[in-house]
Amino acid sequence: MMPAARESLLDAAYTALARRPWSAVRMVDVAAAAGVSRQTLYNEFGSKEGLARALVRREADGYLAGAERALATHSDPRERLTAAAEWTASAARDNALVKAMLTGCWSERLPAPTLSAVPSSSAVPAQRRADGPLPSPGDFVAIVRDRAVAVLAPPGMPKADLADLARTCELVIRLALSCVAAPPGEGGVADLVRSTMQRQFA
Repeated sequence: MMPAARESLLDAAYTALARRPWSAVRMVDVAAAAGVSRQTLYNEFGSKEGLARALVRREADGYLAGAERALATHSDPRERLTAAAEWTASAARDNALVKAMLTGCWSERLPAPTLSAVPSSSAVPAQRRADGPLPSPGDFVAIVRDRAVAVLAPPGMPKADLADLARTCELVIRLALSCVAAPPGEGGVADLVRSTMQRQFA
């Protein structure tokens, strides 16, 4: 099956989920919305649980790709981290699956696949990856922190400074996650992050 058709099916599942709880999303409707047969849908994802895992995996990848783009936007390290924090807050605000993944709070409206890997007999590489372990909230913090450090650390940075930088990056990501749970007032996440980093990058 073409990757484009797989994307169409995931788009259709995501759209269906925006309109009704996952328990009420029917495979036949997802297939029809994507313009493929139900058999094609089952061939690609194996089951509704497989479709849920693939959807969660795609949204996780989309969030992480956005964080990487945000970290590449500015030359100033403070602005790079601020952009990553703003992306985290906005991605969670706009996408219920991203919010659930980042906070670990899955509502009954959403699919809630187990985060551990499930046995996979799929011949589809993308599905085998979706059947593998899914990131926990702590995994997301670690992944974004490590990517931020990789982008921000100059070559040959002393170990102690590197550890300091890693702590700051983690603090910023955790601050952004706290803004997902309890949205900040005026100034938003950016003001909070900038004031936190005043000392680190002084």
